[in-house]
Parts: sequence; structure tokens; C-alpha cells
Amino acid sequence: MTMATSTATTTIPTTSIPTSRRYDDVQVGDQLPQLDIPLTRTLIVSTAIASRDYQDVHHDPGLAVERGSKDIFMNILTTNGFVGRYITDWAGPNALLKSVKIRLGAPNYPGDTMVFTGAVTEKADGQITIGLKGSNSLGDHVTGTVTLELPDAPVSWKAAGASNKKAAKKKKKKKKGKKAAQTKAKPSKKASKQAKKAAKKAKKGAK
Repeated sequence: MTMATSTATTTIPTTSIPTSRRYDDVQVGDQLPQLDIPLTRTLIVSTAIASRDYQDVHHDPGLAVERGSKDIFMNILTTNGFVGRYITDWAGPNALLKSVKIRLGAPNYPGDTMVFTGAVTEKADGQITIGLKGSNSLGDHVTGTVTLELPDAPVSWKAAGASNKKAAKKKKKKKKGKKAAQTKAKPSKKASKQAKKAAKKAKKGAK
């Protein structure tokens, strides 16, 4: 009796290496892609705790209602974090945020969705300014501007230390080549003795 055997193949998904946008490729008026953030109760509670904000209005529905809110709501530290994510998702890992200025509006309650939109409003002196807003069903939850710097040329993300290893290898190779050149240029002991003898003979002949 023979038994049929089957082999299963596993496909490992590949992820593209993120690349930072270049300063020269960005123009005033460029629109950032929309980002939707589902506002789950778990998200609101966990991010408040992660940012060490233990105010009861961010995790206790009963106490939140006692204080005049219809439910728990997102804290400002979490909102600020999502603003940074929205910008860096678009700009890339080598973008440097220089300033973040935001104003809060309608609360982010569980069961809603916050929708981020934005556009480039200024470009000058190596810096980009983006105007943005995050809205929910009640209105604008957050509005503001973010100023950032972008690399002059495309820079793909690399693991920490990868560039340092490459530079060290190049330096070692250069040092090795320089040492070989010095050795080649240095006269041997035998040649030096012959040169000294010749110099003495020439000196005697001159006398």
C-alpha cells in the first residue's frame, strides 16, 4: 500500500525598503495621502497608558461620564503621536521633524474614525511645512502645521552600523595601498650601501 504525500510551500511576503522623499521632489500644493485611524476603545486606553497619562477620562467610562463626557476619549499625547506618524509615513524614515504645532477640537470617542488629510503649504531654506487636520464624525479633532527637513538626495533606510562597516573597510583598503606604495618607494639596504660607496669614490676623485 502506498500513501500519497504532499508538500506545502510557504510564501514569505517581501517588504519594500522605505525611501525618504527628496526636498527637490516636493512642491507647494502637494497633497498627502489620506490616513484613516479606527478609534477603538482598546486603542484609546492602551495609548493613554503607554504615554503614562492615567487620567480616568481616558480609561474609565463611568468616571468620564461623571466628569461631563459621553465616554472616554483620546489624550493629546496620542494625538500628537499620530500626527508625527502621518507625516513620517509620507516623508520617509530620514525626515527630521523640526516643529509640531497642533490645536485640539472635537474629542476622539470610541467607535468613530479619525481621518487625516494634509498638504504642503511652504517650502523654503531646506525646510517643508505641512498643514494638516484629523477629523471625526463630530468635526476636526486636530488641526495644525508640521515643519520638517528632507534629505537632498534619495536615502534608502539601512540597518544601524551598515554604513560604518563599509566606511571602515574602505579606510582599511586605502591604508593597505598606501603602505604598499611606501614599501615600494623605500630603497633596499643593499642599494643604500652601494649609493654611499659611490658617493665616497666621487668625493675622493674630486680631491
